[in-house]
Amino acid sequence: MNDETTARLEQLGVFPIIVIDRAEDAVPLGEALLKAGLPCAEVTFRTPAAAEAIQTLAREFPEMLVGAGTVLSIEQADRAIDSGARFILSPGFNPTVVDHCIMRGVTIYPGVCTPTEIEAAMGKGLRVLKFFPAEAMGGLSYLKAISAPLSMVRYLPTGGVNLTNLPDYLAFDKIVSCAGTWIVKKEWLQARDFDRIRQEAEASVKVVQQVRGG
Repeated sequence: MNDETTARLEQLGVFPIIVIDRAEDAVPLGEALLKAGLPCAEVTFRTPAAAEAIQTLAREFPEMLVGAGTVLSIEQADRAIDSGARFILSPGFNPTVVDHCIMRGVTIYPGVCTPTEIEAAMGKGLRVLKFFPAEAMGGLSYLKAISAPLSMVRYLPTGGVNLTNLPDYLAFDKIVSCAGTWIVKKEWLQARDFDRIRQEAEASVKVVQQVRGG
């Protein structure tokens, strides 16, 4: 696991989950995020354009921390890594994919939502995990409850996180960074409304600064 990746995600406090249909939108999207002071993107493998978009972002914006999300198989993990993804997220805990990413030396944050899954991830040496679906599973109160006996684990909550509840999540010391689609809504990307994306990213960065300082 790359502690530098986790440290950078913690420094940023938030990062967008992106569902991109057109790889050619990657450059203006990257420009909008950088202008907003948010040099990070999780491109999900929910569309055929994902690998090319990751490759474009990684090539054109070397200062940006680019990751891949919704990685469900070794094949997808390899495509993401070979395209330039520096971290991997998955909706659940797949030990085969976890082992493969560890073998390739790329940070993976598998999704968990139960103590059993958390312990399974801990058995792989992981201490930072994606908590998904965050709000549907009970949100911050649930995380605080399971953190009592599992205090050595920290989280990247996704699923229902937004500007309204973001401050509460960020204030909890077990939260590394929060992710969600609220920063880059699919309809904004489809409409190529990059100004709107930049504004939402700026608002999110401002919340992080207000809660965590900097």
